[in-house]
Amino acid sequence: MALGAAEVLVDRTILTPSFAELERSDARIAMRRIDYALDATLDRLRLSATDWGNWADTYRYVQDRNANYVTDNFTNVALRQLDVSVVMIVDLDGEIIQARTQDLPSGQPLRLDFLQNKVLATSFPWRANLLTGRAAQGLLKTNAGIMMLAGAPVLDGNSGGPPRGMVMMGRLLSPAQISSLGAQAQTRLSMLLQPAPSGREQLIEAGAVTQVYRTFDDLYGKPIMTLRVDVPREITMRGHTAVRYASAYLAGAAVIALFLLLLALNRIVLAPLARITRHAVAIGDEEDFSSRLDFRSQDEMGVLAREFDRMVRRLGETRRQLVDQSFQAGFAELAKGVLHNLGNAMTPVGVRVARLRDRLREAPADDVRQAIRELAGSEVSPERRADLEEFVRLACKELAIAIKTAQEDVEVMSRQTSIVQGVLSEQMRSARNEHVIESVRLPELVAQSLEIVPDACRQRLVVKADDSLKKLGPIRVARTVLRLVLQNFIINAADAVREAGKDKGVLQVAAEIVHEDDREQLHLHCRDNGVGIAADNLDRVFEKGFSTKSKETNHGIGLHWCANAIAALGGRIWAASEGLGRGTSMHLLIPLDDRETTPAAGAA
Repeated sequence: MALGAAEVLVDRTILTPSFAELERSDARIAMRRIDYALDATLDRLRLSATDWGNWADTYRYVQDRNANYVTDNFTNVALRQLDVSVVMIVDLDGEIIQARTQDLPSGQPLRLDFLQNKVLATSFPWRANLLTGRAAQGLLKTNAGIMMLAGAPVLDGNSGGPPRGMVMMGRLLSPAQISSLGAQAQTRLSMLLQPAPSGREQLIEAGAVTQVYRTFDDLYGKPIMTLRVDVPREITMRGHTAVRYASAYLAGAAVIALFLLLLALNRIVLAPLARITRHAVAIGDEEDFSSRLDFRSQDEMGVLAREFDRMVRRLGETRRQLVDQSFQAGFAELAKGVLHNLGNAMTPVGVRVARLRDRLREAPADDVRQAIRELAGSEVSPERRADLEEFVRLACKELAIAIKTAQEDVEVMSRQTSIVQGVLSEQMRSARNEHVIESVRLPELVAQSLEIVPDACRQRLVVKADDSLKKLGPIRVARTVLRLVLQNFIINAADAVREAGKDKGVLQVAAEIVHEDDREQLHLHCRDNGVGIAADNLDRVFEKGFSTKSKETNHGIGLHWCANAIAALGGRIWAASEGLGRGTSMHLLIPLDDRETTPAAGAA
C-alpha cells in the first residue's frame, strides 16, 4: 500500500511534470530549427544573387543594356535552375532595368505588384544598399503571397566596384516551400497570415500536441506571417504508459521475488545436494573413482563437494595402490618380462642419480668453506674481503639453484622408485592369480604410462591422445597390465624415432569399441612415425628373443611379454607397417568387463 502511494506521488510530482517540460523544450527547439532553416534558405538566395551580381556580363549590361545578355540569361530555364520566382536588376536610382518572373509549378509569368511601376518605391528599405553596395535579405508581402527576397550588389566580376546596382532574386513562400522547411527541421509546420495569438512567440499545449507560434517581420519591420510548429506529446503518453507498466510490474514484483527466492534456494542448496547424492550413488554403483564434482562455488556446498572429491580421489589412489600391489604375473616364463620392465623403470632413476651426483660434485661447497674461513681471519684486506663476500654471495646463489634442482630430481626419483617397487611387488608374486579389473579413463592411463618411461623417451617423443579416448569415458579393464603394455609401446616408439634419425617424433594413440565374438572389446591403436618394420618381420616381433635393435641393450622380451599379458586377458595384439621409414602401428584388442561396455556419451 505504502509503495503504491509513493509511486502515485512520484508520478504526479516528478515524472509527469518532467515529461511535460521535455516536450516544451523539444517544441521550442523545433521552432528554432525552423528559424535556422528559413535563414539558410534566404542565405542560399543571397548567394545566388551574389553570383549574378559579381559577374562581368551583368556589370556591362547595367552600363550598355546589351539585349543579348537578357536573351541568354533571363529565361524560364534559368529561373527554374535557380529555383526562384523572380530575378531583377535594379540600377543605382532604383529603376528596375530588367526583370523576369515565373510561377514555378505552372511555368507561367507572375504579375507582381511591386514590379508594375518599373521602379522601387521610395520607401523600399534597400534603396540605401544600392549606393553602399551591401547585400540584403528578408521577407516581402506581394499580391502573389509572401516572398523570400535577397539582393546583392552588381560588381565587376572581381568583387570590385564601384557598384552599379543590385541583383534581386525572390521565391514565393508556397505550401510546398513550407513543407520543405518543415522537412528540413524534421517537424510539422504550418503558416498563418495573422500574428501569433499573444506576443512574438507563444507555446500552447493543445490535447495531443504542443504548439509553438512565432511571428516573423517583413523588410519594413512589420509582422508579416506566423509559423506554427506542432509537436506530438509522445513523451507524456509514453511516460504514462511506462507508469502503468511500472504499476503492473510492481504488482508482480512480490510473485517474482518469491519465485526467485525459490529458484535461488533450489540452485544454491537443493540442486547441488541432489547432484552430490547422484554422484555418490554413481560411484557406489560403477566404482568409477576418476569422476569429479568439480564445484567452483565458495559456499558450504562447494566446500562439501570439494571435500567429497578429495575423499574419492584418495580412495581411488588407495584402491589403485592396492590393485597395483596385488598384480601378479600369469605365466611362469614372465620372469624375463619382470626383469625387462624393471630395467625400463630403473633406467630413468639411474640417469637422474648420475645427473644429481654430477651437480653435487660441481657445486662449489669446498670453495665456499675456504672463503668463509678466510673471511673469519683478521688479516684480510678490505679489497680482498669485498671480493670474498661477492664470491660467497654468488656461490650461495649457485648452491641454492643446485639444491632446488636436486630436490626436483629427488621428487621425480621418489615417484619412479615407488613405481619400481609397485612393479616388483606386482610381478614377483604367484604367476596364476586373476587380474584385477578396474574402471579407468584412457587419457589418464596414457599419462600414467608416460610418466614412468625414461626422460630421453619423453624428450624424443610427443604422445598425442586422440579425442576418441575422451569420448569412450570410463571403461573396465586390467589397468596395471594395460599400463605396462603402453609403457613398452612408448619406449619402442621412441627408439624407432631415434633409429629413423629424427630429433622429435609423434606417437598417436586412438581407441574405439568394437563388436567381436559377440562381445564388446576395446581396440587400442598406437601409431608412430619412426623407422617402421620390414614386412618379413611383422609376424616375428612378438616372438621371444626376436628384436630388430641392438642385442646388447635389447633382448626381445618387451613385446613378447606384452603379447603374453594381453593373451592372458583373452585378447590379442598385432603390428602393422607400410614398410621401412614409414612408421609402425601397434594394435591390441581386449574384452571389456560385462558390467560396463558401452561408451559414455559426452564423458570427459
